[in-house]
Amino acid sequence: MKKQISTLSLGTDPLSKLLPRYAIPAIIAMISTSLFNIIDSIFIGHGVGALAISGMALTMPIMNIASAFGALVGVGAAAITSIRLGQGNKRAAEEVLGNAVLLNITIGIIFGGLSLYFLDEILYFFGASDQTIGYARDFMHVILAGNVVTHLYLGLNELMRASGYPHKAMYAMLLSVAVNCVLNPLFIFKFGWGIQGSAFSTVIAQCCALSVSLHHFTRKSSFIHFKRDIFRFKGSIIKNIISIGMAPFLMNICTSIVVIFVNKALKLHGGDLNIGAYGVINRVVMLFIMVVLGLNQGMQPIVGYNYGAKQYDRVLKALGITLVCAVGVTTTGFLISRFLPREVAMLFVGGDSAESKELIEAVTYGMKSVMVMFWLVGFQVVTGNFFQYIGKPKRAIIISLTRQMIFLVPLLMILPPKFGVTGVWYSMPIADSMSAILAAIFLVLQVRNFRREMAERR
Repeated sequence: MKKQISTLSLGTDPLSKLLPRYAIPAIIAMISTSLFNIIDSIFIGHGVGALAISGMALTMPIMNIASAFGALVGVGAAAITSIRLGQGNKRAAEEVLGNAVLLNITIGIIFGGLSLYFLDEILYFFGASDQTIGYARDFMHVILAGNVVTHLYLGLNELMRASGYPHKAMYAMLLSVAVNCVLNPLFIFKFGWGIQGSAFSTVIAQCCALSVSLHHFTRKSSFIHFKRDIFRFKGSIIKNIISIGMAPFLMNICTSIVVIFVNKALKLHGGDLNIGAYGVINRVVMLFIMVVLGLNQGMQPIVGYNYGAKQYDRVLKALGITLVCAVGVTTTGFLISRFLPREVAMLFVGGDSAESKELIEAVTYGMKSVMVMFWLVGFQVVTGNFFQYIGKPKRAIIISLTRQMIFLVPLLMILPPKFGVTGVWYSMPIADSMSAILAAIFLVLQVRNFRREMAERR
């Protein structure tokens, strides 16, 4: 009863208190996810070398594809869960939970197995050279072996947050970061396992976080929890999960395609170390994006519940607060890229070798270029996710595709042949600007629809 009252508060509590209650734990959890990659890169850069950073950067497309399948299930299931709870249908929410678990296990096994079998071919296609493929291969052998754990850990964490337990979801992710921070230096420096040590640290840390989620959903005191009869595939539920989760899925797939284009262009016009520079820049960019995604995740149960309850005034207020905060976050990232790019680069790269110095210079220049319009990205990301949360995946997909594919890929084909590495870097902020304009148009149209419906009900 206490948990049910807590869930119902999504439709009654003041938004100024409700959004921080859900967003702050989500932000901490998302930062924790980003810190996973940052910690790996820092220890690899200082403990293995600059080329190892480039090797790890080559794995980004595979990691993004894995994340795409995770988001397909996790985001879709979380959004449907919030809407069903807003409609007062707890049983339907539990059936979503069971189908999400089955989907995560199935996809995790298939994707992990196929990727391992064709790993070398995939890495060479992504831009690997004879100098970098060994590092990428060693890292991904371990990561892909634990792929099912990764899918379940991320998917159940999303559902725990969506069903009214944001703090517990946060603690699970913080546990994974803490374990990773302890094991990474131990495996790399003490045991001498190199880049594989970082991969083992990542998988073990995710196992620890998954254990928290499994314990939560096996307890009958949890508002929604595991029941024997929910572990059955239901076509209607799977269709809804995939429909809503398709937007973040395509976004991650597009990110992978873009990374392939970027890596190939950087290899052609700048060499292996520029690929490493992009890997470092992407880690920094994703740190701020993860904060924005944390804000989105805090907004998600509020918007989903109130949209299901047709309380559109609360939906718009929650969106407005989230947009202001998100733009503030990405503006902070822009300012850091302008004034502290070299200092950021030196966090990731150790030693005084020629390779290390070249990598630092590439990161410094690339960061200033890539993030020149970064302050707009917060608006674009929140708007795209908002359409997912109100069950309008087509618009979310269009917004995602424009930034990642429709605008960026042509720019990556046109600018680098004329401007070299500079053309690669500046393709990204140009695409960000164009996508933000399109997102603004879609959002204005949706807000008008909400206001018209509210006026008709009065």
